[in-house]
Amino acid sequence: MTLSKFDYYGPKTVAEAVGLLGEIGEGAKVMAGGTDVLVRIRHRMLKPRAVVGLKRIEGLNGISCGPKRGLSVGATALLADVAAHRGIRRLYPGIAEAALGTANVQVRNMATLAGNLCNASPAADNAPTLLALNAELTIQGPGGERKRPLEGFFKGPGVTDLAPEEVVTAIFVPPPAERSGTAYLHLSARGKHDCTAVGVGVMLAMAGRKCRDARIFISACGPTPLRAPQAEQMLIGQVPTDKRMAEAGVRASGEALPICDIRASADYRCRVLGVLTRRALQAARDRAAKKG
Repeated sequence: MTLSKFDYYGPKTVAEAVGLLGEIGEGAKVMAGGTDVLVRIRHRMLKPRAVVGLKRIEGLNGISCGPKRGLSVGATALLADVAAHRGIRRLYPGIAEAALGTANVQVRNMATLAGNLCNASPAADNAPTLLALNAELTIQGPGGERKRPLEGFFKGPGVTDLAPEEVVTAIFVPPPAERSGTAYLHLSARGKHDCTAVGVGVMLAMAGRKCRDARIFISACGPTPLRAPQAEQMLIGQVPTDKRMAEAGVRASGEALPICDIRASADYRCRVLGVLTRRALQAARDRAAKKG
């Protein structure tokens, strides 16, 4: 199947990219890695007038990570680089797990973290853990630069808070809290060959033996990544025993909005979500304990 015809632009600066989007108007599409955009074009799901690629913009593929300055990932940084980055693996293991669990090695060596978010798939692997860690986006448009929390960025399947002339330039994650741990787990029908059927990203922060903060986000069980606030409240202020985490997993599955589709039934998603949430919470708790 051949691609439909479109104009391609390779700007060398973010300002030039923003200007092109305004000049082209309706029908312009931003492309980072191309693993989502080109597939959708090929299958006639997307018919852009023009594609504005970001790969030629110098410095947009950088990754900066430290315990005090936090994590910054440029818009064209590859998922493979995120998964392999030593600082991310040490300070933000849940982010590295999500990047490594996305698709297969060929896709990870083309796809970008920013592209995975901007595609706004409800099943996106990288959204839940970033949401659990209070990530924010740096966005540039005609009016200049703005910061936007990732939570609330997703408006529906394939729909985000981005204006037509705006470009995400970086993802920022605050420094990890003291005695905190993260984890991401997911499941699909054929491993990495299929889109995620159920996924969960969590963050736990401890104070002594008790949990002082918890954030749980679910993927592939609603029109956008979903938060599980009731499950979180079951943990905050409590000793996170295996039993309590299992109960929180059951509560999280009750907060999801799964559907039946070719990947899984709604009932299966709910059952698996409870198990994955429990396991992810246990992993996050154990990582927080090692920091302590």
